[in-house]
Amino acid sequence: MKLDKTRIAQRFAKAGQSYVEQAVVQKAISQKLAELMQQYCPVALPHVFEIGCGSGNLTHHVLANFAISRLYLNDLYADVQQHFLDEQPITWCIGDIEHIDLPTALDAVISSSAVQWVHDLPQLLQRCNDALQPGAWLCLSSFAPLNFTQIKQLTGQGLSYWSRQDWQTQLQHAGFECVYLEDQLLEMYFDTPKAVLKHLKLTGVTGTTQGNQPHWTKGTLQKFYQDYEQFKNNEGLYPLTYHPLYCLARRTT
Repeated sequence: MKLDKTRIAQRFAKAGQSYVEQAVVQKAISQKLAELMQQYCPVALPHVFEIGCGSGNLTHHVLANFAISRLYLNDLYADVQQHFLDEQPITWCIGDIEHIDLPTALDAVISSSAVQWVHDLPQLLQRCNDALQPGAWLCLSSFAPLNFTQIKQLTGQGLSYWSRQDWQTQLQHAGFECVYLEDQLLEMYFDTPKAVLKHLKLTGVTGTTQGNQPHWTKGTLQKFYQDYEQFKNNEGLYPLTYHPLYCLARRTT
């Protein structure tokens, strides 16, 4: 599946402030990842690189709880800089993570709800390993196969996600030791199927692939709404499934 990074950047940039307000699940995921880091990682992480920092859900947790002398922040587009203060110890690395150079001798590479947009994830894991010091940390969240399962069932479209076993295998291949690897199912509930689509639009996550968006017309929208009825629960609400996955790993050599 070919990801259109320009479209992805445009969708997230357009979502802008609405992402900050609407991405409640992403905020919860970032908080859980930060708590796991506090449980497993040393407090002193002098040099940290974050992939896809967005509005800073994970960034602000990490800055508040770890001793960091230099934090390298990456995202596809420069507008994210508005969410951060100038006096923070930040160096910006704007651009496609698959094509920019990574800093070296890092103590941690972190990322929350971002690497699912990467086209060649095995290669990125290897590059992260190369950028880390021996024994340093890779701490990230992504999503697993049941993410947005209702949307994929009805439209046949969506991202492909690695399972826990996929992550275990690929991390070992890239030279990491898995310290923590777990997934969870989270449900959001909406009053109408239309509200589900609005939520996805306001969080920017509809920017998936070139030519891989539903071509909504009045008729196709109406069919989508009707088909979504099968998911309605006993309270008359419509679920949307999130399937986050959390990974903490260390470079083994």
